[in-house]
Amino acid sequence: MPTVSAHVALTLAQHVGHVFGVMGNGNAYFLDAIETQTDAVFTAVRHEQGAVVAADAHYRASGRIAAATSTYGAGFTNTLTSLAEAVQAHVPLVLVVGDEPTSGPRPWDVDQIALASAVGARTYTTGRADAAATTVIAVEHALTYRVPVVLAIPYDVASLEAGPLPEAPAPRIPAPLRPRGEFAEGMLDEIADALRDAEHPFLLAGRGAWLAGASDALGELAAATGALTASTALGRGVFPDSRYDLGVTGGFGADGAMQLIREADVAVVFGASLNQFTMRFGELFAPGTRVFQIDVAPAATHAHIGGFVRADARIAASALVERLRVAEHRPVEHNPVEHNPARNHIEHEKPRENGFLMQDVVSRGTGWRETVDVAAARAYPTGDALALDGRLDPRSAARRIAALLPEDRVVVSDGGHFIGWANMYWPVAAPDRMMMIGTAFQSIGQGWPSVVGATRARPDSTVVLTSGDGGGLMAISDLESAVRAAGGHGCAVIWNDAAYGAEINLYGLKGLAEAPMLIPEVDFAAFGAAVGAEGVVVRTLEDLDRLASWAAEAPAERRFLVLDLRISGRVIAPYQEEIIRVNS
Repeated sequence: MPTVSAHVALTLAQHVGHVFGVMGNGNAYFLDAIETQTDAVFTAVRHEQGAVVAADAHYRASGRIAAATSTYGAGFTNTLTSLAEAVQAHVPLVLVVGDEPTSGPRPWDVDQIALASAVGARTYTTGRADAAATTVIAVEHALTYRVPVVLAIPYDVASLEAGPLPEAPAPRIPAPLRPRGEFAEGMLDEIADALRDAEHPFLLAGRGAWLAGASDALGELAAATGALTASTALGRGVFPDSRYDLGVTGGFGADGAMQLIREADVAVVFGASLNQFTMRFGELFAPGTRVFQIDVAPAATHAHIGGFVRADARIAASALVERLRVAEHRPVEHNPVEHNPARNHIEHEKPRENGFLMQDVVSRGTGWRETVDVAAARAYPTGDALALDGRLDPRSAARRIAALLPEDRVVVSDGGHFIGWANMYWPVAAPDRMMMIGTAFQSIGQGWPSVVGATRARPDSTVVLTSGDGGGLMAISDLESAVRAAGGHGCAVIWNDAAYGAEINLYGLKGLAEAPMLIPEVDFAAFGAAVGAEGVVVRTLEDLDRLASWAAEAPAERRFLVLDLRISGRVIAPYQEEIIRVNS
């Protein structure tokens, strides 16, 4: 007869295709059932934190929920940082863990429910009679609220027979949030009027817009209003027409692009919380810009917001397009219809009905965005071949790498000072192809296992890790996991400045002792070779030629590639300079 653990595994496998984890006493029966009784694929990692990171990356890369698993006690506490990151980043996943027996805690047990709650994750504990139902409830909670959940199996319950597997209902997922009430509809009317009358309209979208599937609707809205567009770091590529897109806002944005945004008289923000980095610490918009926000949050998330609609980004964008295109019945004078540049649209005379002129808003062919050089505005500094200290200039290295990487790349980023380089210089095709795992919780050391989850989500793409030497060392146990999972479909770029760069920039400049901020220079190329990868130490731009030949090879014929870039710590990323300025 199936055990309690088998009930959990069999039910979970109906909704989850991939499980990542480390085997231990508390989850042995669960993993046995996953391996022998389900079609779910289990991928081992070498640290429990990596299990949650891999499940997190899998969702970000695919939009499909995954599971992580660890044993109780020390195994569970190892997951807490990555669990907190998933909570902060609103990433749904299920963490299946062992737990203390129902008879009470043993000396090595901890209050796992309290620990999970402390980082914002809810725990569901299975029993002998309700394991399948509890599993469905846990999945439903994760998907409904877009958060990780913990599914705990008490140690003395895990191997108990639980009878035939009952039929469990599918998780109930709420429908996309529609604008509700006369105030929401009235605000959409106001936003449409503002966009219609704007001389310099601007649209900004974040990850929430991508999750809502709003790309096409936002493209139509941009065309109908003649707006310039941009995205947050997690929403890059959401607008389908790149000709008028200014790239990423905030500290990762180009100076010319950010100056154009300050010229906007009306800005509408879709699915973005407008955190301090996106807002350039309050300087993204000019004081006179009318800013509207559309989001599923209960209320506006920034003081600069002048009008707010709680709604799904796709539904709201489509509603605005309809308002701009719908035939309007309004009395007009019998003078000729003229193009009014101040209203940013062309009114074409239509047949009269009941004495009213039918008007229709169409895509504007000329306007603000036609008068600016968008490509020049979003250009970044080229950098020098070498910095003044003789080490690689990370800007020129980033530009060279961008030109050599396969176009189908999926970029996963650890946290640290280096995050500016990939975010500025490595364009990706869509938001689910650039993941920054760790930045929501301001943590480092989650890079290597991110490769594992992204590879399982997109097995045919090239997964590229960007990491610093500090975070790379912190997560080094899962270097082996990344090499094993990705093989020739993966490579890693380690920005090796022999220091914790962010701390050097923030506190070294203030005169604090730098010794604790320094790292003896580590040979990551040798680390990679030790676990079956190919490692290359990169001291000049010419050393990157190996990346060009590697990219030209078939994935089956090559190994995971580790590029150990010996970069200068004297070149400070613009976003970091912004933080330094604010902190000063």
